[in-house]
Amino acid sequence: MHKKTFKFKQEYLGFILNCIFGFYPNKLQKTMFDNFWFHVEYGINHVLDINAYDHVLFLIVLAVPYLFKDWKRVLLLVTLFTLGHTLSLVLAAYNVVSVNGQLVEFLIPITILIVALFNVFTAGKGAQKEKVGVLFFSTLFFGLVHGLGFAREFRMLVGQSDNKLVTLIEFALGIEIAQVIIVFVVLFLGYIMQTVFRFSKRDWIMVISAIVVGLVIPMILGSDFLA
Repeated sequence: MHKKTFKFKQEYLGFILNCIFGFYPNKLQKTMFDNFWFHVEYGINHVLDINAYDHVLFLIVLAVPYLFKDWKRVLLLVTLFTLGHTLSLVLAAYNVVSVNGQLVEFLIPITILIVALFNVFTAGKGAQKEKVGVLFFSTLFFGLVHGLGFAREFRMLVGQSDNKLVTLIEFALGIEIAQVIIVFVVLFLGYIMQTVFRFSKRDWIMVISAIVVGLVIPMILGSDFLA
């Protein structure tokens, strides 16, 4: 069903291009677009995978202290996280780094816990605005850690391809799209809770961050690294 829907959309796009520009994609261009969309979609699914929700949890605690008016800073944070994630995959794809998978899987929930606890202890104090450099650097570093967790699977995806960098860029685009969607949802829910249900910003940050803490602690304790 999903593939049929995509084919329809691709043909529809071709029809629009033909009507407006007198251009219709040939077979080679369709194949290139298929490959492009496959990697973008793969990146989107990587973030939204219900069985690997640690990525979503990190984005939640990253975005929950902010409002829509802070969208530029949030977008920068998300992009830094994507950049760190992508850099890890570049290093892995070209066999520059090789890491202990169990250690990485242990560190990923640790990064989530750190950000969540930071939110809990700084809620309502404006610390996110005061320590911008530390926050940006930490987000980039945490992106590196999360990227290492996907390195093995990504190496299998690109294999011996000569276009590893292109694949990586397309995959990173999918990640960025999915992350922006998640962050938008978090900001929207924050807006609803703080304007309609009259939650204070401090309480909203505290509640969501505390829930995430409760979710990641079992992940840490159940890590194979501690077994």
